[in-house]
Amino acid sequence: MTAVQFRNTDIRLSQALEKARCALTGHDVSLRELLGSVGEQGLLVFCAILAMPFMLPVSVPFMSTAFGTPMLLIGFAVMVNRVPWLPNRVLQHRIDGETVQHVLVRAAGTAAKFEHLVRPRMHALTASQAINRCNGLTLIVAVLILMAPLPLVPFANTLPAIGILFLCLGIAERDGMLVLLGYGVTLVSGLYVGTLLWLVVEAGSDPQAAYDAALDLFQRLIQ
Repeated sequence: MTAVQFRNTDIRLSQALEKARCALTGHDVSLRELLGSVGEQGLLVFCAILAMPFMLPVSVPFMSTAFGTPMLLIGFAVMVNRVPWLPNRVLQHRIDGETVQHVLVRAAGTAAKFEHLVRPRMHALTASQAINRCNGLTLIVAVLILMAPLPLVPFANTLPAIGILFLCLGIAERDGMLVLLGYGVTLVSGLYVGTLLWLVVEAGSDPQAAYDAALDLFQRLIQ
């Protein structure tokens, strides 16, 4: 695996992604080269983009599994400060240069939309390798909560997705306040989804009873 280092926080994330785009212009790009160029911050933006479809109150069934797998790899990358482990054959695979340019333009645009809300602060929550292991582990936990088999239950995916978004942007932009919010939302979503799973187990083989119990819990929470 290849090490990926945090960039200088004086450079905004959108600028770093634009710099990577310029460096990869004019040729097809291997996946190894792409991961090494965008670094951990680029991976975190990609993870935040994957979390955005879950912001709707109810998510599409099975979407959490498809999107959750790459998010788990990114969480692992944050935890060990390495790009996600992939077979060498996969890393050597070359990607069309125009596709890479399009993805990086979209990622930079997404980062630019949120940059006015974030800034480097509370550095103790992002500054050391030890704390980033904790941040990466929390990101993995948030993704696992998002992947819990609870389709069509209100906010079962939305709450962990918000936690993932806070964690990704906070780590990428060294914003400890967002990281702290990510921890809090992940804790709340864990309690909520854990309770829902307990209700499913208690309901046994009656899916309708489990769904009704989950809706009843949700209605009580919002009253």
